[in-house]
Amino acid sequence: MVDENGSIRTLSVDIGGSGVKAMVLDITGTPLTERARVDTPSPAKPEVVINAIAVLAAAQGDFHRVSVGFPGVVRCGVTETAVNLHSDWVGFDLASVLSQRLNKPVRVINDADMQGLGAIAGKGVELVITLGTGFGSALFVDGKLVPNMEMGHHQFRKKQTYEEQLGRAALQKHGEKKWNRRLEKAIASLQHLFNYDYLYIGGGEAVKINLQLPLNVKLVSNVTGLLGGIALWRD
Repeated sequence: MVDENGSIRTLSVDIGGSGVKAMVLDITGTPLTERARVDTPSPAKPEVVINAIAVLAAAQGDFHRVSVGFPGVVRCGVTETAVNLHSDWVGFDLASVLSQRLNKPVRVINDADMQGLGAIAGKGVELVITLGTGFGSALFVDGKLVPNMEMGHHQFRKKQTYEEQLGRAALQKHGEKKWNRRLEKAIASLQHLFNYDYLYIGGGEAVKINLQLPLNVKLVSNVTGLLGGIALWRD
């Protein structure tokens, strides 16, 4: 399972509410190809999203295995929630179906978890949030993932969840100024809740952040969601 240079190549895929992204990584997690993107099909049912992944994969060249970040709870390769995609994803064995389609081994994890694996230092309590179509979250303690934490759907303020207050729909409805004020309150709330050493903020809407961030809060590139894919194969 290696190329002519003796290196295993991993296709890393990030499924989002608005876009599906892919790139190939070498054994160290260094990109070997340019990040490619297609719009997430609508309605975003499993079959059409898998078709989109297959199109991206065909353009990325050779690879030996696949890592997928999915926007919802994932257990043993099965997607259990998909608030920003389609209800057909609930109980869908994405790992097995995509493996059959691409004829390669596939591992699937929550998309914020995968972004976190590409961002964290691996020391202390590290929290990751992703700002995109929805609000993703991942918590790590000394580099170990606390699984299946869907914080975005928990109540934040004014009887609304983090996702309702800070998702893309809220940003478009209320504007960047109000959205940034809400984000500032969320950062303060999360610091008190988790007492994290570091908070990493990523996702497609992170570019809209316009506030003075605390010293222990770091913005991470949107490509980090793909770079974390290599960690899924570190057994």
